[in-house]
Amino acid sequence: MKNYPLSIQIWMVFALITLCISILLVFVLPLTLRDFFTKEIYETIESAQDLLINRIDRDYSEDDFSSDSFSEKKQIENIRTVNHFMIYGNNTIFITSPTISIDFLSEVREKIETQNASSQRYSGQINSRKMFYVISRGKIWDHDVYLVSYMWDSYRDDLVHTLFRRLVVVMTFILLLSWIPAIFLSRYLSKPLVALERRVKKLANHEWDESFQLDRKDEIGELGDSIEQLRNQLLKQDESQQSFLQHVSHELKTPVMVIRSYSQAIRDGIYPKGNLDCTLQVIDNESERLEKRIGNLLYLTKLDYLSLHNTSKEIFALDELIREVVERLRWRRNELDWFVKLEPIKIKGDIEQWIVVLENLLDNQIRYSDTKISIFLTKSIEDDKEKALLKMWNDGAPIEDKIMERLFDKFNKGYKGQFGLGLAIVYRIVTLHDSRIWAENEEEGVSFYVEIPLSENKD
Repeated sequence: MKNYPLSIQIWMVFALITLCISILLVFVLPLTLRDFFTKEIYETIESAQDLLINRIDRDYSEDDFSSDSFSEKKQIENIRTVNHFMIYGNNTIFITSPTISIDFLSEVREKIETQNASSQRYSGQINSRKMFYVISRGKIWDHDVYLVSYMWDSYRDDLVHTLFRRLVVVMTFILLLSWIPAIFLSRYLSKPLVALERRVKKLANHEWDESFQLDRKDEIGELGDSIEQLRNQLLKQDESQQSFLQHVSHELKTPVMVIRSYSQAIRDGIYPKGNLDCTLQVIDNESERLEKRIGNLLYLTKLDYLSLHNTSKEIFALDELIREVVERLRWRRNELDWFVKLEPIKIKGDIEQWIVVLENLLDNQIRYSDTKISIFLTKSIEDDKEKALLKMWNDGAPIEDKIMERLFDKFNKGYKGQFGLGLAIVYRIVTLHDSRIWAENEEEGVSFYVEIPLSENKD
């Protein structure tokens, strides 16, 4: 069935369910009705017996039962289609006229001899017909009597067959009425899914320009919104990647071009920087730039891999690591005024990755700062959770709103940015450690914040 269109599958499932219910009712309902009507027959017989006994007490005397001609001349009408006869003394006295076989009378007498209860229900076969009867023991005019009341199963079968025929007609009508709406329902449900399937194919073929909206508020509508959100993200990522490829081609081509041109000049005996050492120094500097940019790309790819695998983490002093990185990088701009205030805090994580975070953040502070850089590390409790907050501030120009929105995106190069991957790497590492990072424009300067949970850092 999975190879059929979705609308056909929905209709087939609906039709199969209704058909199974109908077949189940066809087989189960007659059995249930038979049991129900069998109980009703016995209750009808017992009710008719009570009425008959009251009538005998009211309309007849003991002398009537002593008359030899009573069984032939006196007849009382059947009550509720129930037939009766009475065992009175050693004689069989018929109160109604139907003929009863001698075998059945013998069977009744045997039942009477073994019956202990005052009233007992029985069933039997007479001439291939089924009979339901009740034998009740009582006293009339101080004599023991046994009243035998019976009904044939034709009454029950007629009721069952009548109801069954009506049920078949009703179920056929219901099936016809339900299957037709089921076709329209299946098409109604499958139509937007088919549209979504076509939309996803377009996304797979990089056709991202056309927007997609479903005017629905149910789960299918939510799926459509998710696909539209995916389209916007793919479009945004595609634009970023196109911009990145253009930028990478320029950034990588420039040092390669310098290296080749200087190498060719040396081969021709020309030294662009005046002498061999200075010229080779330029080649070495450009090689270092090229190596760093390639290294950032490889490291970002490595982080993508690590995000899908568990990495080993250790507990280390974050304040000591910050001081170490600051001492290594502050020489780049000796004229800057540094203020460092760090509380002793230990965290659990990959120390090499946190070194990369601190180096990239400090490199960013050094590049944008005018005269000052401040670094704070504090501990706080929020919602009963202990956290460490790292703040790095510089007195440089504020970040533009357009750049702030995509500050930590891949391939985003801001003002004075070198390659557009440093903050993306920082964001990925911080996220891998279940922490978060953000930037804010202050009244004076710009601050970067890193919030690190400490509850998981304890052994």
